[in-house]
Amino acid sequence: MSSSTPNINLRGAVDLAALARKSASAPGESSNGFVVDIDDQTFGALVEKSLQVPVLMVFWAEYSPISQQVTEDLVALADEYEGRFVIGRVDIEAAPQVRAALQLQGVPTVLAFVAGQPIPLFSGQASMEQVRPVIDQVLQAAAANGVTGRVAPAAPQPEPEVPALPPLHQKAYDAIEAGDLAAARVAYEAALEENPKDSFAAAGVLQVDLMARTADVDVQAIMAAAADRPTDVAAQLAAADVDLAAGRIDEAFGRLLDLVSKTAGPDRDAARVRLVEFFDIVGPEHASVQASRRRLAMLLY
Repeated sequence: MSSSTPNINLRGAVDLAALARKSASAPGESSNGFVVDIDDQTFGALVEKSLQVPVLMVFWAEYSPISQQVTEDLVALADEYEGRFVIGRVDIEAAPQVRAALQLQGVPTVLAFVAGQPIPLFSGQASMEQVRPVIDQVLQAAAANGVTGRVAPAAPQPEPEVPALPPLHQKAYDAIEAGDLAAARVAYEAALEENPKDSFAAAGVLQVDLMARTADVDVQAIMAAAADRPTDVAAQLAAADVDLAAGRIDEAFGRLLDLVSKTAGPDRDAARVRLVEFFDIVGPEHASVQASRRRLAMLLY
């Protein structure tokens, strides 16, 4: 995120009225009333809500730890501001139409909606200290446009029962929460020993490895090295890791596919193996995985 605070206004914003009209369902409010989980069907209702109260929409993905952290921070800020705005959480896997309409390039991406109009705020990692002045500017812009509503806290609701994870999966999850990636990997590997067909554990191993490779890296240096050395396998693999960790799926896949097309022997094998690992992390149902698998097959055969 840039160190300067963006200058916010509503002029020139994209008209999303057509997409908003497709939605007839009311958004599913969370227990405190300040956070709403959004998909293609409920997106329009939240855009309409921005006529009354500002909406901050955060786009995240399960495979992007950075996007999950930004989302958690924004939810905490929604509580701090006590209903002066609503958070719309959007899992990009559950909202392909919204993603296409907004031309999202990756996660996390955060937009504000005021009076039905989108305002780009930031993408990538940002601290709560950086985000607060941005929120304050959104509220100022909203007030200038007559949007001054406030959401009242909803009555507490009982927590829904969540199916228990298998013990080793829970152990891995707890280890990730504690920041112990090595222990998480051991737990997932143990789950695979019990059931070699456990695709969730297999993907868990790969995701933990990705998290370990991208922890505390200098993102700018990695991306600069990749730009300077387009056929350097190590540089491109590191950049692809950063792309995927940030939710830029197509960029990560494209980078590795280009590497497969330009290299041979062990270098090509390294790019291919990493790409297949990425397919398993993202999941076989994802449209980008299916398209990239086809392109990979054409390159190899």
